[in-house]
Amino acid sequence: MNYRHRFHAGNFADVAKHALLVQLLRGLQRKEKGFLYLDTHAGCGGYDLHAAARGDSLAREPEHPAGIGRLADCDGSGAESDPISGYAALVRRFDREARGTPPDGADAVTGGTDIRFYPGSPALARLLLRPQDRMALCEKHPAEFAALREQLGRARRVSLHEMDGYTAIRAMLPPPEKRALVLIDPPFEEREEFARITEALAGGVRRAPGATFAVWYPLTERARADAFLDEIAAGGAAPAFAAELTVAGEDSPLRMRGCGVAVLNPPWQVDRVIAPMMRRLAALLAQGDGGAGGLRWITPEE
Repeated sequence: MNYRHRFHAGNFADVAKHALLVQLLRGLQRKEKGFLYLDTHAGCGGYDLHAAARGDSLAREPEHPAGIGRLADCDGSGAESDPISGYAALVRRFDREARGTPPDGADAVTGGTDIRFYPGSPALARLLLRPQDRMALCEKHPAEFAALREQLGRARRVSLHEMDGYTAIRAMLPPPEKRALVLIDPPFEEREEFARITEALAGGVRRAPGATFAVWYPLTERARADAFLDEIAAGGAAPAFAAELTVAGEDSPLRMRGCGVAVLNPPWQVDRVIAPMMRRLAALLAQGDGGAGGLRWITPEE
């Protein structure tokens, strides 16, 4: 699977992943003590959704209208009691900052409320960073890293590393803060990606047993995803759940009809927010019959 993210930014998979990431960050922030947010495959930080329709040489059908575009009716209040509204409010904030638009200003391009600039995981996390929190962003592809440095190179409490993210797990854990959230979100360009993730998780949990690890994965082949989750269960080193979203049933012609995020050592009771959120997202983002959203424990909490 060759997942060139700038063509897919803001799609249903991004919405699911980023709405969940916001809840993990806020869950860790229930405690005053700071933590490290480590993004192993940071990408370029943020995306111009207008570019998604241009492609490299030919026009292409953008995916964001069926993703973040479906959340246009969310009130954007940012209330933590409504996780989807809170996530949508952060996306709008990033879009306004990227445009240089005042908080209550109209869309400078379309005159409406459409999102043009969409935050990647690093930019989204930066919006929630407290003075006591810290980010380390890793990206090994030179062009992506250059774009990441352009976007976040001057941000406070943020360090950028042009390196392999799996190596970063060995190099940066355990952190001085003793608390961490590690996001592993690879492009899945290699067949052995799941094996690399499993190895990295095992090493990461050994180094930082209390750290929270979140792994995004595509649902292109159900058997491969299930085998990966079985590996996590077999490890048994930490409580873990899988939150998944499908936008269509198994008979759908969509190449990627869903995605999931496996979370090890989740913040206390965050599953109670994420499970209903995933079900709501399934209703908002459906592209056919048979889609669903939910959460299941892989290794239950004791």
